[in-house]
Amino acid sequence: MSASGGTKAIVAALGANLAIAVAKFVAFAFSGSSSMLAEGVHSIADSGNQGLLLLGGKKAKRAATAEHPFGYGRERYIYGFLVSIVLFTIGGVFALYEGWEKIQNPHPLDNWYWPVGVLVFAVIAEGFSFRTAVKESNELRGKQSWIQFIRRAKAPELPVVLLEDFGALIGLVLALAGVGLTLATGSGVWDGVGTMAIGALLVLIALVLAAETKSLLLGEAAGPDQVAKIRAALVDGDVVTRVIHMRTLHLGPEELLVAAKIAVQHDDTAAEVARAIDAAEARIREAVPIARVIYLEPDIYDEKAAATQAPSGS
Repeated sequence: MSASGGTKAIVAALGANLAIAVAKFVAFAFSGSSSMLAEGVHSIADSGNQGLLLLGGKKAKRAATAEHPFGYGRERYIYGFLVSIVLFTIGGVFALYEGWEKIQNPHPLDNWYWPVGVLVFAVIAEGFSFRTAVKESNELRGKQSWIQFIRRAKAPELPVVLLEDFGALIGLVLALAGVGLTLATGSGVWDGVGTMAIGALLVLIALVLAAETKSLLLGEAAGPDQVAKIRAALVDGDVVTRVIHMRTLHLGPEELLVAAKIAVQHDDTAAEVARAIDAAEARIREAVPIARVIYLEPDIYDEKAAATQAPSGS
């Protein structure tokens, strides 16, 4: 996985979640808090998610084969989608079930200082993980808003870690609120309410992740800036006079396929066209380095024929 894949953020999140999971289960054992149990399962699910992201990054590095001639870059999208499923089933649904059970059969907390102390520790650890993810994301985000970055990022790892850590921090606040209200009122119902709120939050985040990674799995085009650079690089004003139509497709987060039909002069020789195509490919790779698979088809531009083809796009 490249640096842009957010390996540092994933490792930081994995370390934090493993430590937090142990602490939460200890707190659950001493206090009987369902919020602690739900948060413990949440941390275990998150740890598994980071493991899946690391595994996907490793598998994506495999070389292309005859059966998969464009390589395995999309493995990262597949494992990102699996993360959303794990977060939904293990984290969200379990927390909703546990919260409902606690509301139906409430009981006061024992040794309340355990869950409170662990939650404070968890907030600090998750805050460190979230800070690492934000720092790595800022190097790639540019002028995009956070919502735009999560929706448009072609590498799934950083958006996944960002949403996981952000959801974990909110979940910890909800758990603290549930434990605090239980202590203040003496009713264990509030602990169950906090647990259900955590479950609802996890389900919402999982649905957002599933929607975004599904779009990547279906195949997304290059961003508008990259498309503009590729179009500008194709035309040399001499042999290649215009782009008739073009399509781009991400084969992986850092590998782009470019297919274009380009207009050449009717009296150009085959040798001149071949040299022009080679030069255009070199310009594209210089302008957009991730454009690694390029197919260019020369043609004579005909305005009527072009009008019957699909609209130009990425």
